[in-house]
Amino acid sequence: MDVTDFDFNLPEELIAQTPLRERTASRLMVVDPLSEKIAHRQFTDLVDLLHPGDCLVLNDTRVLPARLIGLKSDTGAKVEVLLLKQIEGDKWSTLAKPAKRVKEGTVITFGDGRLKATCTAEGENGGREFEFHFEGIFYEVLEELGEMPLPPYIKEQLDDKERYQTVYARHKGSAAAPTAGLHFTKELLKTLEEKGIHIAYLTLHVGLGTFRPVSAEVVEEHKMHAEFYQLSEGTAALLTNVRENGGRIIAVGTTTTRTLETITAMNHGKFKADAGWTDIFIYPGFTFQAIDGMITNFHLPKSSLMMLVSALAGRELIMDAYQQAIEARYRFFSFGDAMLILEGSMKS
Repeated sequence: MDVTDFDFNLPEELIAQTPLRERTASRLMVVDPLSEKIAHRQFTDLVDLLHPGDCLVLNDTRVLPARLIGLKSDTGAKVEVLLLKQIEGDKWSTLAKPAKRVKEGTVITFGDGRLKATCTAEGENGGREFEFHFEGIFYEVLEELGEMPLPPYIKEQLDDKERYQTVYARHKGSAAAPTAGLHFTKELLKTLEEKGIHIAYLTLHVGLGTFRPVSAEVVEEHKMHAEFYQLSEGTAALLTNVRENGGRIIAVGTTTTRTLETITAMNHGKFKADAGWTDIFIYPGFTFQAIDGMITNFHLPKSSLMMLVSALAGRELIMDAYQQAIEARYRFFSFGDAMLILEGSMKS
């Protein structure tokens, strides 16, 4: 497949720069691969679209305020460091910008010396390894000095850091938010549970590689970055019970989808407690074993996420849905509107 098969022209003004005042106020496009119909609803209509016995699976990762702005100790030049992954102890894999200023041995200070970092290795495409030096607890220092690592297409400052977190975020470790979950409030989750819809959680720490456009010209040649995931015994048991009782499993987000499909692929279609690293790449032709549907946002052209949703709903239907979204002035990307892909969500 050619990567250009997943391209589309998006007017820049449709890229949402700020979150809506109310999380649940977003629109919801409903895409039914069975009938090939598309409907335009509100996100709160999810309560009517799901049935008792269904299960929503959410990614409870928490975004680190991983963007640090510091100064080189020798020249005073400004450097941005974005934390990507903890290697061990106080050593982290990062992206540095401008990377040409950062060589092995470079020392950068943040917050008037509250935090210091020494470059211990140089990698490709701006990748750098740093060892950090500080007093106290690293994550507390990070909360004080770090900024939210908003995607580059968002130009506005975020007034409230928590608006780039889901209301159920628990486990720190992501470089970006699992944005499909940003539409939920605790009240909406309670309403869904009261209707008899199960709520389950897993963790996948989102890396920036998930959101980058595919650089290869041929889809099959693209390589995904690995991301850490964890699924508990309790969640595995709940999902097994839902499946055995005929309920539908609806993944909230592509990160949740990738985690569940990774686990079932290794366990003959069954849900098992597990933790590890996944670089699964889902594109048309993929056979889904874990999920029956997905809630997701609207994604970047030619991205691996466009390929994933096309694998679930069909490329032509997704491209039609995106064209309708553009014509109807939907909000796109991280702070944008949502899509529900679910077979049988509309009568044929």
